[in-house]
Amino acid sequence: MSRTATVHRKTAETDIKLRLALDGHGKSNVSTGIRFFDHMLDLLARHGALDLTVAAVGDLDVDQHHTVEDVGIALGEAVQKALGSKKGILRAGYFLLPMDETLAAAAIDLSGRPRCVVNAKIKAAKVGDFTTELLEDFFQGFAQAAKANVHLRCLYGRSSHHQIEALFKTFARALRFAVSRDRRLRNVLPSTKELL
Repeated sequence: MSRTATVHRKTAETDIKLRLALDGHGKSNVSTGIRFFDHMLDLLARHGALDLTVAAVGDLDVDQHHTVEDVGIALGEAVQKALGSKKGILRAGYFLLPMDETLAAAAIDLSGRPRCVVNAKIKAAKVGDFTTELLEDFFQGFAQAAKANVHLRCLYGRSSHHQIEALFKTFARALRFAVSRDRRLRNVLPSTKELL
């Protein structure tokens, strides 16, 4: 059964078309108008083994916030939709990722209870054309829409570029594990509540 989803999120501030295949090959075609953010979404697809297409037009003349947050929301909606009943998924995943002098960790639980905690001290206000404070807004948007617990931490690192990139990569790998199927429990919802 194909685990794919298409989401069209249109507001007065953004127009986002997103297509996601959870069981992909790491292929991406991303355009948000924010080049560094595009690069991070490409990394997310590759390290998450997702196929991801994003076409986002936002009010970048005002600020990057609406575009970044709404892409996070659209991605979360797509993950929620593509998972369907959630029967047979591992549900939770975590990953610890080194990137040169930086070390980052991610833990994700597709629990049905949205919560996001980002613990990262990014020194630079901008990396490339990306406003770094929006990192948390992207992951908050994702967690709310995917109804997931998302915990991200940059344990240390000198380069702001490396810190952000490591967080995206470790998030992708934790997500890849969480959405993976457990063959032994393929018809079982991974919750004793019988609700996710």
